[in-house]
Amino acid sequence: MEGITDAPMRAILSERGGLSFCVSEFIRVSQNPLSVKTIKQYVPEAATGCVTPSGTPVQIQLLGGDPERLAESAQSAVLCGAQAIDLNFGCPAPTVNRHDGGAVLLKQPERVRNIVRAVRQALPSMIPVSAKLRLGWDDMNQVFANAQMAQEGGAAWITIHARTRMQGYIPPAHWSFIGQVIKEVDIPVVANGEIWTLDDFKRCQEVTRANSFMIGRGVLGDPELSRAIARELGIPVEPNSLWRHVPKGRENYLEAKDDWIRLLRRFCEISGPDSNGSAYNASRLKQWLRYAHLKHQVPWFEQIKKAKTTTEVFSLLETC
Repeated sequence: MEGITDAPMRAILSERGGLSFCVSEFIRVSQNPLSVKTIKQYVPEAATGCVTPSGTPVQIQLLGGDPERLAESAQSAVLCGAQAIDLNFGCPAPTVNRHDGGAVLLKQPERVRNIVRAVRQALPSMIPVSAKLRLGWDDMNQVFANAQMAQEGGAAWITIHARTRMQGYIPPAHWSFIGQVIKEVDIPVVANGEIWTLDDFKRCQEVTRANSFMIGRGVLGDPELSRAIARELGIPVEPNSLWRHVPKGRENYLEAKDDWIRLLRRFCEISGPDSNGSAYNASRLKQWLRYAHLKHQVPWFEQIKKAKTTTEVFSLLETC
């Protein structure tokens, strides 16, 4: 999720608990392999062993179409401290696809295998390599060949976003295909796509019979969702002293505006008030709240849309 799940966002979401690991925004590998310096710029956690400040591992994700360059870039990532490498075969962005990256590679399953294999062979055996897939480019049945090819290449697990590239993010997510892939491959499959609420998670779990799940936009819309899902999976979730107690059984955990104000102020603390300018941080806050409004209909979102600075955002939040 380029430009969204950056280091400050990874820090605050992992700080709340419930996440087993985070995946970095994809780093594009185009004309030249990535240097250690470049990777550290994209993934600041590389300076601290590739974990967030609260200790959650960060997997470095690479995107591109050249096996050798990706393999060399993965080696640089390991030198930075990467504990795992993820390969992006799912990005639907037209600009990325036109430049031989992301979901366009799903048209040629053998290329998925060749890329995974090249990266796998370039790294120490203890560093897992995984692949992020969509169901296909324009045919959902393409997922079966691509999943098999990723497995043949040596992927430790695959994550499947349950839509094709052409379907983009249009509901629904076709979880049944994930369930079918789970029956056909011998490696773990992580279910992803359209998990916005605890009920969504339960339906996805029932349909796919998956044991692992990736949430992206859903945890932005409800930052307590990761904790709720972890509890459902029997994963211990330590009480988070930074945040108030959440009543058991409540589904939309951040209902109160005061909850969001505390959360957004904490995000600004982590980001640094002057890191990219007040206007930039204000844009980030509004971008985040847009995901909450998308599914949970935050009543005060419309009133802050025109705010230009963080000061203005919080002033409007306090008074609306």
